[in-house]
Amino acid sequence: MGRQRVRTARGRSAQSTRWLERQLNDPYVRKARAEGYRSRAAYKLIELDERFNLLRGAHRVLDLGIAPGGWSQVVRKRLPKARVVGIDLLPTDPIDGVEIMQLDFMADTAPALLSEALGGPADLVLSDMAANTVGHPQTDHLRTMALVEAAAAFCAEILAPGGAFVAKVFAGGTDHALLAQLKRDFTTVKHAKPPASRKDSSEWYVIAQGFKGRPGPDTADA
Repeated sequence: MGRQRVRTARGRSAQSTRWLERQLNDPYVRKARAEGYRSRAAYKLIELDERFNLLRGAHRVLDLGIAPGGWSQVVRKRLPKARVVGIDLLPTDPIDGVEIMQLDFMADTAPALLSEALGGPADLVLSDMAANTVGHPQTDHLRTMALVEAAAAFCAEILAPGGAFVAKVFAGGTDHALLAQLKRDFTTVKHAKPPASRKDSSEWYVIAQGFKGRPGPDTADA
């Protein structure tokens, strides 16, 4: 199939025309439509799972930043019996077998509500959350990293021993303090950029596997 070009329509900016043209010619977008996924992002999780075996043996999965739902669709397809709970500020169309909350993950009530909905320790926490951009790269990075840090802190409370955490970060990866914490909490911590991430995108993912469990009171006081 040849490359499709979009005519510049009245009222459409050159930037939106370029975006539409990129969408029309993106093989992952076409593949997502053909295979019934809501977004090309589904293939990022598929590729990460093929590399790191993230979904193997998972019974309870949290999807932080679920909208539009592509990652949870992958989880349901590969783990049809798993308990899947998602949360997002944006409305998300229902997904069979997934409990979806429209709520700010940073809200005080969110952790307890997610824990209750999951019904037990999570085996996998997925975070594709990113803060709304303001156009200032350093500010955008800091805002997104605050979400990643909050998700990592929640993992320490919700993950079962041996569980895994996957989170979107940006160029530069995870900051040193958070990376050090993840290395204390997990057996392995790596960064990866799946092929489905656009080459011109600054996004990467941090993959932390083998959660060591919450420290006991004696350890915490040491």
